[in-house]
Amino acid sequence: MQIHPSNILGSKILDHLGLVAATIDQLGIAHAIDKRLPLTKGSKTTHSQRVIAMILNGLGFIDHRLYLFPKFIENKPISKLFGNQVKADDFNDDALGRCLDAIHDYGETKFFSEIALTIALQHNILGKSAHLDTTTLTLYGDYACAETDEVDEVKNSTAVAETNRLTLPKLARPAHGYAKNKRFDLKQMTLLLATSGAAHFPIWMEAHAGNAADKTTLEAAATRMQNFCKALESTPSFLYVGDSAMYANCVKYGQNLLWLSRVPDNIKVAKTLLTKQTIDWIELDKGYKYIVVNQIYQGIAQRWALIYSKEAYDKEVVTLEKKIEKEASETNKLLWHLGNQLFGCLQDLDKEILQINKKLHYHKISYTAATIPTYLRKGRPKKDNKPDKIEYKAHTVLLRDEEKIEHATLSKGRFILATNQLDEIALKDSEILSTYKEQSGTESGFKFIKDNSFEVDSIFLKKPGRISALMVVMTLCLMVYSFAQYDLRKQLEATNTTILSQSGYATKKPTMKWIYKLFHGVHLLKIKIGEQYHEIVLNMNDILKKIVQHFGPMACRIYDIEYENI
Repeated sequence: MQIHPSNILGSKILDHLGLVAATIDQLGIAHAIDKRLPLTKGSKTTHSQRVIAMILNGLGFIDHRLYLFPKFIENKPISKLFGNQVKADDFNDDALGRCLDAIHDYGETKFFSEIALTIALQHNILGKSAHLDTTTLTLYGDYACAETDEVDEVKNSTAVAETNRLTLPKLARPAHGYAKNKRFDLKQMTLLLATSGAAHFPIWMEAHAGNAADKTTLEAAATRMQNFCKALESTPSFLYVGDSAMYANCVKYGQNLLWLSRVPDNIKVAKTLLTKQTIDWIELDKGYKYIVVNQIYQGIAQRWALIYSKEAYDKEVVTLEKKIEKEASETNKLLWHLGNQLFGCLQDLDKEILQINKKLHYHKISYTAATIPTYLRKGRPKKDNKPDKIEYKAHTVLLRDEEKIEHATLSKGRFILATNQLDEIALKDSEILSTYKEQSGTESGFKFIKDNSFEVDSIFLKKPGRISALMVVMTLCLMVYSFAQYDLRKQLEATNTTILSQSGYATKKPTMKWIYKLFHGVHLLKIKIGEQYHEIVLNMNDILKKIVQHFGPMACRIYDIEYENI
């Protein structure tokens, strides 16, 4: 159809936002938000519309400060995404700020987890385990430090009463802490997240100060989550999974909690197991082996699974050899200088060599002492002159300590997983590793949140409460993204359908990031023909239409294609 330029009224950028809106609708996020944050009288937009707008902004892969948000949405097809009742100007910084305040007043963790767990139960995507981890988000600007009592609560949680230990701080403030991005000059916040199931669906989040320690927050969060889940109908009892930072407090406080964690390598009994020579390994796939032993540690009965990974072993042995070479290089330089020193007695020389030997991990020093006569008078001494004193000089040879190296090599590629789930039917020995490896789903969620193209890592809000609330929105973005990816992959598998990946090969497991990129350039053109107004979606090809079909009737309506029940 030929369209005269005079009939064109303008265009809007749709891109992949129709897929995001359809996923939000499928999950019922708007209804869940309105139930908890009802409409304020006289408001032009509901809190759910404001949250959805921020999710669209977050998943639009464009970074805008809050007060620039209308700039993001003003060139988007509002009528397609929200209906005709709202305008871009309705999503101003004041409206969004009040929405974040409402989330904070309700309670960030309570708000998010009530919504997330309800949705996960409705869609039957919860797994048997919940995987907890933390990450930090950098803040730009001048923020008040965390309150003293909040910091003390984190550091001294083992000394306070059980009820206080499990109380989540009402307001998490920005603070300096360990900065993984090496920006130690900037304050940060800590995001604690738990995911579950094959979709790695986020079901729990907590906002903490930037100096919060994993050793105290992870187990306490798992206990809070378990208590929270007990109040919800049909929520399963989870096995709570975390890294080694969680282990000590799980042993100390987790008697009523089923947990699985990596054992820190510095525990004495763990060192003994890690360097055990004769082991009757049980083979697993992908180069893994394991053996399970019953262990009582700190009075708690556990199953310890010693895991061996061929891939990890190969990498760690290379790293070990580099450490050996580095130690040899540095020690030889030290010995060269030592060889130019004179010692007044053999005891001093022996002591110096002993001190160096103590610091060596992979080598030992063999040496002989040469006698050096010293004459204090000037000139050449006569044959019958006795030296004024005798000094000693070391001739050293640095040798590899093969026994130490062999002992160090034994532990390479090995690590220990521990669980207090002693029921081998509920958790088989052979499933301990695979259950722990699902932890990567939480880590990939953090990678998504902190991805450079997502760019909400750097937060510009001034109120600590709003920062925590925005972290809820970020986690809702992850929820939408994770579910969309999981659901699309499930449908592609069920229909035996493939999509070309970024590398050009057919796949049934595309990432949503790639799917979203495929829709770049999809616009909505508004035209007037006669007295009638029309909207036409441009740049839709057969591949994009096929993808839209998998997102259901709402997505098809947004992109103006006929829905076919696949």
